[in-house]
Order: sequence, then structure tokens, then C-alpha cells
Amino acid sequence: MSANIIYAILVTSIATFLSRILGVITSQGITETSKIFRWFNCLAYATLAALIARTIIFPAGVLSDASYLSRLLVVLLCLGIFFITKKNFVYPTIFSAILMAVLNNYF
Repeated sequence: MSANIIYAILVTSIATFLSRILGVITSQGITETSKIFRWFNCLAYATLAALIARTIIFPAGVLSDASYLSRLLVVLLCLGIFFITKKNFVYPTIFSAILMAVLNNYF
């Protein structure tokens, strides 16, 4: 059984690093202001927004025990913290975990 785990780790590592190496090689000809780069950037943000919305509206696991109001409150407060801290991801991430735990345990 442990050999299968090692093989799985090796295969996934090779796939991950191969895609990263190919990305580095092919990124030499792309400028940040090109239309294709902006399109991929918009696509990435749209995918992230859809995943966050799906997590809030249709949660899975333990998060499904939380009410819609508490999930919405956490998201709105964390967005505020995100903009107050000059678009830092660390503070809202930590705050969201703490606030969700407090809201679910005490309210």
C-alpha cells in the first residue's frame, strides 16, 4: 500500500512540475498587456468568483450547518477587511475562520 502512495505522489509531482516548466517556457512571448493575457486573467477571476459563490450558496460538509446569514456576514466583513488592509489576503482569511467558528459556536 505504501508503494502505491509513493507512486501517486511521484506521478502528481511530475505532472505539476511539467506543467509549470511548460508554462515558464511558453510565457516568454506573452506580455502582461496583451489581450490573451487579460482574457485569461478575467477567466481566472470569474472562476474564483463562481467557486466562492457556490461555496456560500451551496456549501458542502460542515459549512452546510451554518446559516446563510452567517456565511453572508463573514463574506461581507472579510471583503471590508480585504480592502482596508490594501488587498492583503492573509488577514481576511484568518478572520473568516475565526469569525465563522465564533458565529457557529455561540450564535
